[in-house]
Formats: sequence, C-alpha cells, structure tokens
Amino acid sequence: MNDTQTAPQVRPIRRIVTVEGSDGRSRIEEDGASPHVMAIHGIPTHAVTELWATTSAPAQPDLADPSKVPVQLAPPTNGTVFRVVEFPPDADWLGQVDAGAAFGSMGSSGADAIAATEDKPHPLMHKTQSVDYAIVMQGEIWAVLDDAETLMKPGDVLVQRATNHAWSNRSDKACLIAFVLVDANG
Repeated sequence: MNDTQTAPQVRPIRRIVTVEGSDGRSRIEEDGASPHVMAIHGIPTHAVTELWATTSAPAQPDLADPSKVPVQLAPPTNGTVFRVVEFPPDADWLGQVDAGAAFGSMGSSGADAIAATEDKPHPLMHKTQSVDYAIVMQGEIWAVLDDAETLMKPGDVLVQRATNHAWSNRSDKACLIAFVLVDANG
C-alpha cells in the first residue's frame, strides 16, 4: 500500500505456507493473515489480498514469498497469481471512481486492461491476457460481459478466458471471490 491509498478494512485472509526442511520433512513455515493487502480504487472496503504468485511454469516451490511485490492486475509473464478480492456493494462506491486511475493503481497491467469498447455495459470493464478461475466464496456478484451477464453465488465458478469483463455487486453485502490468474498467450 502506498501513502495515497486508504488502509483496507476487509476480512483478513489466513494464509498457511508449507516448507520442506533440510531433513526432507514438511512443516508449516507461515500461518497468519496475508500481509499483502491493497485497497482498490482507494476504497477501504474494496481490496485485494495477494496470497501467492509464481513466475514460471513449472513453478519453483522453494522461492521466498513472491507476493511481496506491488499488486499487479495481471499475473507475471509465464506465471500465476492467487488472490482474494472483497467487493463492496456497488452503491457504496460506483460512480465515485475514475476507471483509468483505478486500474492504473494496479500497475502497467492494470492501465493496459481497460476495455476499449465504446458501448461497454459497466464502467470498470477490463481484460487481461490471462485465464482466470473465479470462485465465489461469500455473497453474490454479477459477472458482466460485453453481451451477457450472470449472477454468481457461493460455490459458483467462472472460467474467464482473456475476455472483457467486470464485476457488479448489486446486493447490500460484501462479496468475497478467490481468483487464480494464469498468464495466457495473446
């Protein structure tokens, strides 16, 4: 989080990380709330919690915490990102945020992600060169596409394949989604 962002006020996400010791035995290296949390759009109840990332395929399991880098919207080239995003109700923030600034706060991949369509159905339409698995954990949210939208509830999974999309929480409660983003060829 940088000095211009509001401190996130979202549910802490417990992260348990394993390690194999020099004796070849597995153990828990870390167990606690992920320290990698960033408010999105400067709204303290809209935040991303980075849990882990990889920078290559196959992944290198013995690297130090790769999530210590600034949050980027898209995964690293040839890599993956595992994150949880808490979406507050749209009524709490929509219309108060500049899309360019919002996505720009998530690095160059965010700035490049804004959907260029003139008639986009949601002001925060975007796309990244990634295959994303989105799993609703709590609450409900609308997955908005150029020509369709669908309501997602706990346990529902969306496979987003490098397409324009947005998330719209039209309820009065927060929605928690786990995402796994995998870099894709464009």
